[in-house]
Amino acid sequence: MNHKPETPFDNIEGSHEYVALLAESLKEARKEVEEEIALAEREGAERRKQALLLVSYSLAKLNLHITSSRRILNDLRSLRRLLLTERAPRPAEPVKAFRAGQ
Repeated sequence: MNHKPETPFDNIEGSHEYVALLAESLKEARKEVEEEIALAEREGAERRKQALLLVSYSLAKLNLHITSSRRILNDLRSLRRLLLTERAPRPAEPVKAFRAGQ
């Protein structure tokens, strides 16, 4: 039975993709905020600059959480593959005997 996901969260891959898109959006937002901070500094708008610095700090914290979430989703994907034997174990390579003079 093939189950077609209805939302991005119906499977780990969809969730991972969604979190990756969110991380990209955060990166763009942080860049825009940094530009706004520079503009506020040039204009001498100290209160606006302080507010934007708080926004930047909050975006940085959120980015750390998103990065952590991506790693956890990667781990879950790997574990699922292992449990479902999607990833076959690689055979061990034979150990070559060491001979002196070779």
